[in-house]
Order: sequence, then C-alpha cells, then structure tokens
Amino acid sequence: MTAILEGVDDRPFIPTEYVVQLVRTPWERAGYHALRRDVFCTEQQVFADDDRDAIDAVAIPIIAACCMAGMPDRVVGAVRIHEAEPGVWRGSRLAVHEDHRKLGRIGAELIRMAVSTAHGLGATRFLAQVQEQNVLFFRRLYWKSLGAMTLHGLPHHDMQADLSRYPAHGQDQTWLLRPQPRNRQVA
Repeated sequence: MTAILEGVDDRPFIPTEYVVQLVRTPWERAGYHALRRDVFCTEQQVFADDDRDAIDAVAIPIIAACCMAGMPDRVVGAVRIHEAEPGVWRGSRLAVHEDHRKLGRIGAELIRMAVSTAHGLGATRFLAQVQEQNVLFFRRLYWKSLGAMTLHGLPHHDMQADLSRYPAHGQDQTWLLRPQPRNRQVA
C-alpha cells in the first residue's frame, strides 16, 4: 500500500474542471491580486512588493478558478482588461499559477475571455504588451507583433489580437474542462 501512495504528497491537486469568469466576489478579487503578486513579484521579480498600479482602478479583472464539486474554489489564473482610449482596449497582467500552466488551455482561455469580453464592450482594437518568451504563444492565438520594446527592464512585444478570431460576447463566465488522461493499455 505504501508503494501506491509514494510521491502523492509531492503532487499538486489537479482539478478536472475550471471556470473562467469576471471577478464577482471579495475572495475572487483577493485571489486575483494574490496570484498576480506570486507570479510578478515573487516568481518573476518584475516588481518588488506589489504589482498594482493606476490601471487597477478602471480594469475589469478576469480569473480562472479550479472547481470543487462544481463550485469555484481557488484562483489559478488572472488577467485584466481596460479601455485605454475609445474603442482601444488593452489586456495586461496575464498570470497562471505554476502548478496549472501545462494543464490544458488556461492561459489561452483567459486571453479568449479577455478579448471577447472587450470586443463585446465595443473594442475595435485589442492590444497587450507581451513578455518575449510568450510571443509565439500569442501568435498561435492569432495575435501579431507591432514591435519589440523594453518594459520593466524586460524584452516585450506590443501585440494586437485579430478580433475576427474573438467573437464579441457578454458572458460573465465560461467553463474549461480539462481532458482526463487516458489509461494506456499495454499488450
């Protein structure tokens, strides 16, 4: 029995279901800011103590939360959107918890929700300043680079989403079900 449970304590809990939604409750907002702090301050050390800025006062925060018994339980992804000027929206502070980065499409679904939400609110352009290591990921999601830049001492690209690939919607949440691993049968 011990051999079966060996290493179980070291693995993170992996839910089978996630929800991507606009932040609605105080615990979601607290989790949203905590995750951003963990990723941008502790892990990447882009900011010293906190990554909040003036944009947070006008931004629409969006989270990905893992679910327990069908209910959102813990924030594992975050992004924010805001209208920078009439018709021009920006996304920023995209973050996914380290334990959930390679579990499907959490980052992509956060981007889809962000762009489609802004498109539904009247965006005619959607832009983001993307860290260089994530440019290829964004290109696969139908974004184009408008040029390289340095931001917070790190290489970034100013990028634009192809809005034709992100239908406008007014949904406040979407479900993202993580595919279950198949058991391989060995002959």
